[in-house]
Parts: sequence; C-alpha cells; structure tokens
Amino acid sequence: MGSEPTAGALLAAGNEAMLEAAFRTGDFLPARQMLEAARDRAYAQRDRVAEATALTRLGMLAHFAAISGDLSRADWAGEQRLFAEALLIQREADDPAGAAESLFGLGLVHQVLRGDWGTAMPFYTEALTLAERYADEMVRSEVHRHIGFFHVFVSGDTERGLRHLRMSQVLRERYGDPRRVATGTLALGEAELAAGNRPEALRLLREAVHQARMAGLSEQRVGWAEHALRDAERAGALPDRGA
Repeated sequence: MGSEPTAGALLAAGNEAMLEAAFRTGDFLPARQMLEAARDRAYAQRDRVAEATALTRLGMLAHFAAISGDLSRADWAGEQRLFAEALLIQREADDPAGAAESLFGLGLVHQVLRGDWGTAMPFYTEALTLAERYADEMVRSEVHRHIGFFHVFVSGDTERGLRHLRMSQVLRERYGDPRRVATGTLALGEAELAAGNRPEALRLLREAVHQARMAGLSEQRVGWAEHALRDAERAGALPDRGA
C-alpha cells in the first residue's frame, strides 16, 4: 500500500500528461487514466480539495480534446458538469485558488463551446478576482487572456483588451512553460492585428511560429500559428480600398 502513488502525485503526473497531449501528442488516454485514478484516490481518502482538483483537470482535459477536434461534437454539458461539481466542492472546502480555475473552466464552456460570451464573462470576471489573489501565474494568465479576447474581438475596447493580453504573456513567460509561451505569443499577435498594429502583429506572429516549432508543438498547433501569420501577411498585401 505504501508504494501506491498518492492523489497528489497522480494529479501532477496526469496534469503533465494532459499538457503533453494537448500541445504535442494528441493522446489523451494516459492523462485521463491518471486523473481518474487521482479523483478516485482522493475520494477514498476524503481529500476534498484533491478530488475537486482532479475534477477540474478532467474538465480541462475534455476541453483540450474538444478544441483539437470538431467543436460541433463537443460534450459541453459533460464538461460543464465537471467544472460545476469541482466548484461546489471548492467553495465548501474554502479553496479559492481551485475555485478560480473552475470558474475559468465554466467560462470556457460557454465562450468556446457554446459561443455565448454574455454567460462566459461573469465566470471570467469572478475567476480573475480570485486568481489575482490566490492562483498561480498560469491560471491568472489564462483568465487575462480570455478577458482580453472579449475586449479586443467583442466589445471593441482594443486597448483594454491588449492590456489584459500583454499581462497574460508576462505571466506566461514568468511561469516558464515554452508550450504556453508560444500560444500566448500567437494570441497577442492576433489581437495586435485586430487592433490595427500590423508591424507588431507580424513580429509577434513570426515569433509565435518560431516558438511553436522550437517547443515541439503538434502539427495542428504549429499550423494555427502559420495560418495566422499568412493571414497577416496577406492582409498587408491587399490594396487600401479607402484610399
């Protein structure tokens, strides 16, 4: 019994396997098995915080799997249940850092899978309030990133959005995971282009392609960066019809 991995060890290993699947390999099965084992171990040991963390990670795994495939086939209701169940436990157990991550997950369900920014934003706003006080750099970065998207692409307040996205990238670089740095550079480059800052957008998008390749990201993720760069380059080649 003493040689069995703890819930915490399973969570750490499962989280890393999830990120490798999401950013490099596309194979989510090992991560799912470890995170389900962590959930079951935590439940058996009555470790409510670890159980909720496992549920949140399973929700994130479902989300990563969804965005790597056909979004129209995503089980958004199942993903939502995982985050909602985790959040209930985290509120009862007074785990504000965990609650920030689950609130962010609920925002993702509504924004990304359902296209409903109006429902997503209150979750993101509450997540940011908690994350800024309690969560690590990566959770804070993700929340800033999606709030930034809202202001750049939905509300039209590009300067406010860019402030959030720039802060998101600072936090990513401080956290130090090259997989996440590359995707943050891509997001910022796309936002700079939307804001009309084409020279800076091109610089960032070229850097995003380089970072994605150097980090060994999947062909799909490298392709996303390359596609964004080509779009930016083509935009610059179009004649100014307002001239």
